[in-house]
Amino acid sequence: MTKLPSSVIPWSFPIAVADIPETGRRFDLVPDAVTRDTIAKVTGVAALPRLEAGFDLTRYGNDGLHVVGRVSATIGQTCVVTLEPIQNEVDEAIDLVFMPQPMPAAETENPEQTRASHADDDDVDVDVDDAPEVLRDGVVDLGAIAVEFLMLGTDPYPRKPGAVFDAPPAGDPASHPFAALAALKKGEGSND
Repeated sequence: MTKLPSSVIPWSFPIAVADIPETGRRFDLVPDAVTRDTIAKVTGVAALPRLEAGFDLTRYGNDGLHVVGRVSATIGQTCVVTLEPIQNEVDEAIDLVFMPQPMPAAETENPEQTRASHADDDDVDVDVDDAPEVLRDGVVDLGAIAVEFLMLGTDPYPRKPGAVFDAPPAGDPASHPFAALAALKKGEGSND
């Protein structure tokens, strides 16, 4: 998942793991117009007329959290071919697990137990994509997650439907900017 620096997060909706009951909790979030404008600036889109995020949070183990949801938005962008304003839709699914960061071995009460528990770590094949996100201070920021998934779903090279880039004709090879260098190189090869 893309991580925004905490100083750049334009929308924050923190939820403490302790506030989530065993049965789970649903959150439907819609930022106001001022927040959407700030999000548009941070994410680099021309406009953000609509942004909605829905999350289902359930406890994961003793102190973790499972976040499942969806971010959908209408974004204004500029076509990379025609340079005309266009609107695109974003619809991104979210499925994340947050766990507290494990304590370093030096801070645990029983170093022998820590070494023994990590002795088998080499045998475990952990996929980085499936690794849980780090839960910081027992809090998950749903606003930040929504913005990050909005960024993931935004097309970096938006095109207006039907827009086709036509490359200019190659022209005369002698007028190429490197034609003189090619001629010099060709002349060097004939001296052999």
